[in-house]
This record gives sequence, structure tokens and C-alpha cells, in this order.
Amino acid sequence: MSGVIDIMNYAPYVAPGLSGTEYQYEEFQTMVRTTLRPLLHDGVVTTQWGRDVKVDDPPTEADPTLHIDEAIAQLDREGCDMIVLACLKMWSYRHHHQLIMDMPEEVVAEAVKVAGDRFIGAAGYNPFRIDESLRRIETFVRDHGFKYVYFHPMTFGIAPNDRRCYPLYAKCMELGIPVGMQVGHSAETLPSNVGHPMLVDDVAIEFPDLKINLSHTGWPWTGEFISMLWRHPNVYGDISAYFPKTLDPELIRAMDRQLRGKIMLGSNGFDLTRCVRELEELPLKDATKQRIMRDNALEFLGL
Repeated sequence: MSGVIDIMNYAPYVAPGLSGTEYQYEEFQTMVRTTLRPLLHDGVVTTQWGRDVKVDDPPTEADPTLHIDEAIAQLDREGCDMIVLACLKMWSYRHHHQLIMDMPEEVVAEAVKVAGDRFIGAAGYNPFRIDESLRRIETFVRDHGFKYVYFHPMTFGIAPNDRRCYPLYAKCMELGIPVGMQVGHSAETLPSNVGHPMLVDDVAIEFPDLKINLSHTGWPWTGEFISMLWRHPNVYGDISAYFPKTLDPELIRAMDRQLRGKIMLGSNGFDLTRCVRELEELPLKDATKQRIMRDNALEFLGL
């Protein structure tokens, strides 16, 4: 299928050198030895963007060099019309007490400037730097055409209904853009209990006109994920970070029924071609697949 929209990807798609430096931190070194163990071979991990990194001696400086032509060529090969580039910000909850990932909005802004018809900018949010974050979000939405904010509350050890997240929701309402966040467990050794999808209940009720995307299926609390999307008109969800053939059977059944207009496809930086192929192989109606691969994202992003 052509015309796919990848709702969940990251800045390294256009600047691969931004990936790899995070493996200097214990959270990522632990992750590749546990939840992402298949990526580790002889002490070397191949990042989602094809960069080989020695886990015990990773790079310490990121390279923000843009590879726009290569990125667009990759989109064309994958049959992908548009891709969301999220500027992920992650904090070391235990070991370092500092940001261990801070993908710069400036890099994504350059990509959007060159090919705004292919790249969708998603600003990040740091709930420990609220005022600074809100100013940056407004700048990149108003001046650089960003259409989304994606953030990762669990890495900061806080729930999405924490008071420090509410200024973000109000700012997104003011700017007329949707917000997205990770729910479910953390692949890294970061707090997972704050990832319960049902913790977004308060937010969905108190901001009924704010479109919210719950990313990464909510596993292992898949039932909560389904409930949130089913009950709230303003809540969507994506299946990124999991190849479709590994999805919970309960979620697959719901995708063809009550969630047909709510689920979106995302690669999380993994193999998008495989994601699409496996989704097409699922026992879903063709109209459902069309919505998941494209139409729901268009509606969610207001495109």
C-alpha cells in the first residue's frame, strides 16, 4: 500500500548521527541486554537508523548533520507519504539525574523547511523545565510549522495527569495542535507504573477538545488502552514499537471493531516496510487497514 503515514518516528530519521550517544547511559545499555536483546551482537548494537554502536564504548557527541535526500528516498521506497519526526526528551530517573536524550527541534525544523509535505515536526516537552519548554513549543509551532507535541512522562517518573503536564495540555489547546505520549511499560529501566493508560482518563475528561495519542499500545495494560480509545472521542492510539504480528489478540480484534477510527500506524524507528507488510497480513477488513495506515493519522493531525 502507498500513501502510508508513520505517526511515530524520531529526528534521527533525517539525521542518523543523533542516535547512538544514548548508549553511554546505563538505562540504554541495560535495555539492549534485556528488552531489545536481538539488536545486540558481539557487544555492538545496530540502532534503528542503521548505525553500529559499541555499547561499552559508545559515541559521546551527536552529529546533527541532515541527510534529507536519503530520508526522502527511504520514504519513497517504503511507500510512505509523511512521517512524524518527534524530538524526544528523556531523563535519567535514577542513575544520572539529567537528560539522557534531547533531540533538538532545530534539526527537525530544517527538515520541515526543506520538505514540509513529507516531514511533520513534533516538539518535545520537559516537565522539569516548564516555562522554557512552552516557549520552545510555541516558537516551533508558530514559526516553523510543527503540528504536534510528543513527550515521554514516564522517563521523568511522573504520570500524564501530574500537575507538571497540565501547562503542556493548555498550550496545545491554545495552539490548536494534538499531543501524544508513551503509555505502557518502559523498555528502558525507567518507571513503568506511571505508564498505565487509564492515568490519561483525567486529561481526556478535563480537555475534551484536545486530541491525544497514546503511543506504544499500552502493553501490558492493553485493556486499559482499548478502554481509553473506545470511551473518549478525543483519544487515539498508535501501535508503534511492536510489529503487528506480535500485537495482543484482544487489540487486533478491537482494531476491526470499536477502534477502527482510532488506531494509527507507527514504526518507532523500526522497519516500516515490515510494519506495513505485517499489518496487511492481519485478519482485518481492507477499510480498517486503510484507516490505520493513513486516514486516522490525517484526522488526528488535522491534515
